[in-house]
Amino acid sequence: MKAIKEHGGISIAQDSDSAAYNSMPQSAVNAGVVDFILAPEKIPAQLSQINSAYQKSHFYKNEEELPKDDENIFKQILLLLRQRSGVDFTYYKQPTFHRRIARRIAILKNTNIADYLNFLRIDKAEQDALFQDVLIPVTSFFRDPKTFQALTETVFPALFKNRKADEPIRIWIAGCSTGEEAFSTAICLHEFLGENANGYWKQIKIQIFASDISDIAIKKARAAIYSKADVEKLSATQLNNYFKKNNDNYEVCKLIRDMCVFAPHNFLKDPPFAKMDLISCCNVLIYMDTFLQKKAFATFHYALKENGFLLLGKSETTGASSELFTQISKHDKIYSRKPAPGRFMHMATEPAYPTGRRREEELTTRDQPAGKASKAIYKYEVVHTDFRKSAEAVMISKSPASVVVNEAMDIVHIHGNINPFLEAPQGKPTHNLIKMARQGLAVELRNAIHKAIKEQAIVIKENISVKINSQQFLVNIEIIPLTDTVVPHYLILFEKKVTAPTPSLKQRAGVRSQNNESQNRNEQLEKELAQTHKDMRSITEDMEATNEELQSANEELQSSNEETQSLNEELETSKEELQSTNEELIIVNQELIDKQEQLNISRFYSEAIVTTMREPLVVLDKTLRVKTANASFYKNFNIEEKETEDKLFYEIQNHQFDDTLLRSLSALS
Repeated sequence: MKAIKEHGGISIAQDSDSAAYNSMPQSAVNAGVVDFILAPEKIPAQLSQINSAYQKSHFYKNEEELPKDDENIFKQILLLLRQRSGVDFTYYKQPTFHRRIARRIAILKNTNIADYLNFLRIDKAEQDALFQDVLIPVTSFFRDPKTFQALTETVFPALFKNRKADEPIRIWIAGCSTGEEAFSTAICLHEFLGENANGYWKQIKIQIFASDISDIAIKKARAAIYSKADVEKLSATQLNNYFKKNNDNYEVCKLIRDMCVFAPHNFLKDPPFAKMDLISCCNVLIYMDTFLQKKAFATFHYALKENGFLLLGKSETTGASSELFTQISKHDKIYSRKPAPGRFMHMATEPAYPTGRRREEELTTRDQPAGKASKAIYKYEVVHTDFRKSAEAVMISKSPASVVVNEAMDIVHIHGNINPFLEAPQGKPTHNLIKMARQGLAVELRNAIHKAIKEQAIVIKENISVKINSQQFLVNIEIIPLTDTVVPHYLILFEKKVTAPTPSLKQRAGVRSQNNESQNRNEQLEKELAQTHKDMRSITEDMEATNEELQSANEELQSSNEETQSLNEELETSKEELQSTNEELIIVNQELIDKQEQLNISRFYSEAIVTTMREPLVVLDKTLRVKTANASFYKNFNIEEKETEDKLFYEIQNHQFDDTLLRSLSALS
């Protein structure tokens, strides 16, 4: 049923009232993978309705594009989901998202996507249900055993090699879902250390940070309690060593639990964890398109230590970000970090949405009394998210040669012939605009772009002198911020102005022969100007380097703050768990005190009955020694208590009760 849910299917379980044996359907219900709980006679009608809903859905037809109306509705659903959850699904794989919506439509018996949108607007619970459906929280312990074997053989030995005892192992499980992968990694690490117990490795602290955008998944991961079906892939030894039986469930032991810190976190938007030895992001990137994958890989590259490791799912690769990572084995999706330049780009604002204009939709709110429903205005604004489309729209009207750069001044798109303005430098290839700029253009470009970034306004520079070999000409540049993109980009337009040929040195010498002093003065001024440009360039480069260092320090502080916040949440959770456990112990202790009092009362009552009996009564153990006797026994047989207790019964009163049959009873016992 988990596999059916993962692939977008719908599941039905028999209700408990009609089931002769309730354990199997109830197990599926408890696992949270059942959409309908029905009596058998109601299942055919439900199947028919589901089949009809799927046949009518455009999302399951072999069409290249959705109808225009459905596409607009789909964008509105994306916006609703972002407003409710804070997560932007614009760049997630759209076919997968379409199937999830079709699944919800079939479950709710809506006739079409428009009806579903109207229902989604006024039902917060359905918004949450769609959000959880899109996340596809399907995982298990040791989901791919070969991967964990590769970690043990390849990655773990490298992590501990030449490591100081006071330097912790830091691992980040990005997209941990309900925690199974994080605990599997902790168990795998502990088993690895067990096999190498003779070294100092056991003294090294292990920190596993596990994050996910679903609060529900994180809550279950923190509880660390799993059903019998959840732990079926674990061996009997692992169950005994790392889990504690709790009724019909299994609870992760404290040793493994203390290694892991769980926190809600969006690695595409929030500041990442830093200085990681290993990052695992399995079966998450397959749901994202290339744009988000590149952003994710840039984030992971920033978060990893030098020569750190990245683990991906079986169907995932670094793809277009191969310049950041090297695959260390052809058969395993384990990569090592390259020492390539890169940085995490934090998105301070909410991402935008696909092409469109501001529109208004009216909806009727449910919160008003019957008959007094009011009209509420539902506003949304969608703008360009593809920087290429946004830049090309401007270039069509401008037409000069141009480039699009990001905030790091790396060129991401080229339009027209840029050879008169930019050239590839010698040495290591680069896409950096400043390094590719022609002589005389770099300083002006840098200053103009910085001004455009600071003011977020169009900046124009005219009559910039550019020299190619011995030819010199003037250039106008225009920097246009593309503010309607997910990540800030800037369009730079180049315009070449034709000027009169520069006179040769001989011609200038003839003209200036009458005034050598003026010539010398001009040459001196040119040298001073060249030196000033050189000094200014050096100062600007130093300032840029300082700014990058400050930004890096700021990003590390953000990462540390995120880490501290996660630890605080974890400590708060632990505090609540301890408080709950303490309350349970107080209750159990009080129950024990009450039972002790009841036992004392019962004992006193029994002793009182024995003491007041008229007939003689003596209590013997299995060896026929006297344990106790009542007052009537002592009185009738005229014997003292000290002469009786703990004595053999047939020896008291000068063997008065000595009997062969009695002794045989003792032998039989």
